[in-house]
Amino acid sequence: MIALSLAEIAEVVGGQTYDIPDPSVPVTGPVVRDSREVVPGSLFVAFAGERVDGHDFAAAVVEAGAAAVLASRPVGVPAIVVEDVQSALGALARHVVRRLGATLVALTGSAGKTSTKDLIAQVLRRRAPTVFTPGSLNNEIGLPLTALTATEETRFLVLEMGARGIGHIRYLAGLTPPKIGLVLNVGTAHIGEFGGREQIAQAKGELVEALPEDGTAVLNADDPLVRAMASRTKAKVLLFGESDEADVRAENVRLMDSGQPSFRLHTPSGASDVTMRLYGEHHVSNALAAAAVAHELGMSADEIALALSEAGSLSRWRMEVTERPDGVTVVNDAYNANPESMRAALRALAAMGNGRRTWAVLGKMAELGDEALAEHDAVGRLAVRLNVSKLVAVGGREAAWLQLGAYNEGSWGEESVHVSDAQAAVDLLRSELRQGDVVLVKASRSVGLESVAQALLATGTEGEVVAR
Repeated sequence: MIALSLAEIAEVVGGQTYDIPDPSVPVTGPVVRDSREVVPGSLFVAFAGERVDGHDFAAAVVEAGAAAVLASRPVGVPAIVVEDVQSALGALARHVVRRLGATLVALTGSAGKTSTKDLIAQVLRRRAPTVFTPGSLNNEIGLPLTALTATEETRFLVLEMGARGIGHIRYLAGLTPPKIGLVLNVGTAHIGEFGGREQIAQAKGELVEALPEDGTAVLNADDPLVRAMASRTKAKVLLFGESDEADVRAENVRLMDSGQPSFRLHTPSGASDVTMRLYGEHHVSNALAAAAVAHELGMSADEIALALSEAGSLSRWRMEVTERPDGVTVVNDAYNANPESMRAALRALAAMGNGRRTWAVLGKMAELGDEALAEHDAVGRLAVRLNVSKLVAVGGREAAWLQLGAYNEGSWGEESVHVSDAQAAVDLLRSELRQGDVVLVKASRSVGLESVAQALLATGTEGEVVAR
């Protein structure tokens, strides 16, 4: 974080200092909420959760070197006490962002946020010091914590914004006001919570409404609900996509036998060829979004294409491709799942097969509400249409719907199987996998199917998998 004294922080957050001998002491370390991340000079943020109360760790973190605790009550050690810790954290982030002078890029969308954020960060940091959201810490706590990791040297701040309802992105954009706002897509992720795609579009569009007149809205020309958001902002609009009307677009898109995409990138400043290290054609749209942001920040087409061609995955369990010594390829995409990302992963698996046997080990897609049956059925049917060799549906009711969709699509569906849990899936795969097979593992985060991928990659390990 930029250098601030405890007295300055107390003033910014409207807090009272307790047990602080010298309020001029600076916070020289990071702002953290996990006591295990404390280093000398940290500011520890004490959240009172349902199972763990951060205030209980106050003495330990100060002993470990924390300068003070941001708390909702006195804790017997140096503390800045506020009425609401979350609001105080947001106020501190807002103050730091204002002081920085860095260009803030915010992005949202139903699918691909984290992968696109990672691409943007890898492109921009070739130009100047860049801070970006680690993993998917995109909520009202993770976002300000990320913003607070920026320093005086930071020139670009790339923040992912998630939403569970109307007003969430408006709140996040108020904490960290963006100069560039990127909306990737409007899909069916969390449709059970929102109630419909139009409501999702309303929530995602709050990002472009938050932009200043001299800002830029980067919008997906291939998604009508996103394209329509141009009417909701006074900022400049820059379109990306494969549409002819896109300012930043892709031509000659193809998927190589490895499952990695290549295309000709066109920007208003020129064109250049891209061959990606990432897997799946869906990354073309993510790459175009990143390219549009980079173009707006002054990078040439050649610079952008080189950076995109060299970019890798920075976040775990997102199309992680590993080949075992016996030639079996495991694709761990188990961090999360929604209908759009599930279809993209299946298409990537089909492309990677290239004559080899392909296995789709799939589980529940959460938060789909009344659409759950239809969406799981559709994914099972798509696996058949893509000629995936075998579907292993893991779990309860939703897995049964996946398997039923495959079975009803045609005779191939007899190659699908429904198993009760992760351990059953591992047992089946260990007995039936053979050299050269490709295995995709994907489900919503709550299912915990990463354990299947980890077990398959633990060569020689026969320990049981704990299903979640």
